[in-house]
Amino acid sequence: MLLDGFFETLNEFTEIIKKKFRGIYQNSSLYEKKISKTFNYDFIYKPSPHLLSSIIKYQNKKYKIEDFELETIWNTQIKAKDFEKLNNFFWLFSLDLKSSKNSVKKVIANWITNNGHFRKESWEFDMTAKRIISCLSNHLLTYDDNDKEYKSMFDHMIQKQTNHLLYEIKNSKHLENKIIGCSAIILTGLCYKIEKNYLNIGLGFLKKITNSSIDNQGFTNSRNIKQLIVFLKYFIIIREWFKESQVEVPEHIEECIYYFGQSYAFIRQNIDVDLLFNGNNRSNTRDFDHYLRRLGYKFKNENKDCGGYIILKNKKICIAMDAGSSPNSKYTQDYQSGALSFEIISNGKKLITNCGYYKKNNQNLNEISKSSASHSTLTINDNSSCKFKKRENKLILKTGLKITQRNSVFEKNYWKISAAHDGYFKRFKSIHERNIEFFPEQMKFVGNDKIIRKKNNHNFKFDIRFHLEPNIKLMKTQDNKSILIELEDEGWKFICDNYEINIDNGLYFGNKNSYIENQNIFVTGILNNNEENIKWEIKRI
Repeated sequence: MLLDGFFETLNEFTEIIKKKFRGIYQNSSLYEKKISKTFNYDFIYKPSPHLLSSIIKYQNKKYKIEDFELETIWNTQIKAKDFEKLNNFFWLFSLDLKSSKNSVKKVIANWITNNGHFRKESWEFDMTAKRIISCLSNHLLTYDDNDKEYKSMFDHMIQKQTNHLLYEIKNSKHLENKIIGCSAIILTGLCYKIEKNYLNIGLGFLKKITNSSIDNQGFTNSRNIKQLIVFLKYFIIIREWFKESQVEVPEHIEECIYYFGQSYAFIRQNIDVDLLFNGNNRSNTRDFDHYLRRLGYKFKNENKDCGGYIILKNKKICIAMDAGSSPNSKYTQDYQSGALSFEIISNGKKLITNCGYYKKNNQNLNEISKSSASHSTLTINDNSSCKFKKRENKLILKTGLKITQRNSVFEKNYWKISAAHDGYFKRFKSIHERNIEFFPEQMKFVGNDKIIRKKNNHNFKFDIRFHLEPNIKLMKTQDNKSILIELEDEGWKFICDNYEINIDNGLYFGNKNSYIENQNIFVTGILNNNEENIKWEIKRI
C-alpha cells in the first residue's frame, strides 16, 4: 500500500513538472515559430452552419453584432464561464446575418491582435477547437466579401490554431475534447483541401481515439451515456462535412456511426426519460432526434443487453439495470458506483430512479453522487461497492468491481434480470447478487437481493435503497410492513416482510449541476447468515 502511494505521488509530481515545462515551451518563440508554419491555400469548402444544430442551441431571437461593445469586448474582465463562451465564438451562431460584416471583421481582427500569439487562457484545447469550427461554419459573417488582406490573416490564424491542436491533442485529458479537436482539424483539412497535413492526420487521431475508447458493441468504455451521445453527434457532423464537400466518407466514420447509433437506439429507443446511470442527467434529446430524422439517420436495436446495461421494456413498462463491470480507471472521472442499481419507468414516468450525477466542481457533492447510496442498490456497512481517489481535482476509480454473472429473460408474461458483482468481496468477503422478476399481468415486481458470504466472522449492517423522484409522494402504512407510492395518477405498494423498512430523505442530482431533496425507501438489517436473502415487492394497486 505504501509503495502504491509512493508511485502514485511520484506520477502526480511528474505530471506537474511536465505541465510546467510544456507551459514554458508554449510561451516561447520556438513554439510560436512551430505553429506559425501555415499554407497559402484558399478557403474553398464553405460548411453549412445548420449541420451543427445538434450541438448548438439556436435562439429564435437573433442579435446584431452592433449590440455588442466592439471596442472593449476582448479587454473586459469577466467570469471564467463567460470568458469561455466569448472565446469559443459559438455566439456567432446567434448573430443575425444582416449584421454588419465590417463589425464582425473588426471583432475578429481585435481578437487576433490580442490573442495572435499563444495565450493559455484563450487557447485552451476545446475552446480553440470550437472557435475554429465556429469561424469556418459562419463564413457568411466571418469571411465572405472581405478584402484580401483580412482573408489572408483569417486563413493564417485558422491554420495556426489548427497546428496548436495537432501538437496538443495528445495532452488533452478528456475524450470529448479530443473528439472536438479532431473535428476541427478535419474541418480545416476539408475547407482548405490540405489532406496530407490536416485531413489525414485528423482522421488518424480520430481512429486511434475511438479504437481505444469503445467496446465491441460500439458503446464507450466509460459506459457514460452522455459521452456516447457526444461521440455520435460529432461523428455525424464530420460525415455531413465530407458529404457536403464532395469528399468520400471514410469507412471508419461510417462504421462508428453505425455502432454509436445502435448503442444510442438501445439506450433511448421508445424510452422518453433519461436513465440516470454513470454520469447521466436529465436532458432533452428530442431536438437531436429531430436532427437525425431530418438528415435521414435511422437507428434500431432490439438487443436487451448493451454497454453493460440490461433493458427490458414494452409499451407501458421499462426496467433497466446497470449490470456492467467497472471501466479502466482512465475512463472513470464520471463513473458512479451503482452496480446492480435499477430504474423502473411506468407509462413514461419514473417509478424507481437513481439520484443522477453532480459534475460541477464541488467535491463533496460529486463524491456523494458517486456513492452506491445514491443509487437504487445495496451498501454494506455504509461502504460503496467501489473506491475512488482524487487526481487533478477529479475523483477517479481506485478499486473497481467485476460482474461475476448476469442474464435476462424476456417473455410475454414473465421478465427477469439477474446479475452479481464482487465489489464487496475484498472488504467483506461477500458477493451481491440481485434478481428482479416482473409479472406483466399482475403489474408486480419481485426482487431478491442475495448476499453470499464466503467468510462469516462479523455481523455487518446492510442497506438497500429505492430512490424516488422529488415529485413522488410516499406514505408508510400503520402496520409498518409496506409503503404506498403515489406516482401522479398511479398507485404502487412496496413490501418487504422480514426486514425493517423506512422512508429517508436524500439528494437528487437528476438536473444538471443542481440538487434538490428527494425521498427513498430503504431496507436495513444485519448480516447473520452465510447467505442472506432480502426479498421485496413493488406492486400496482
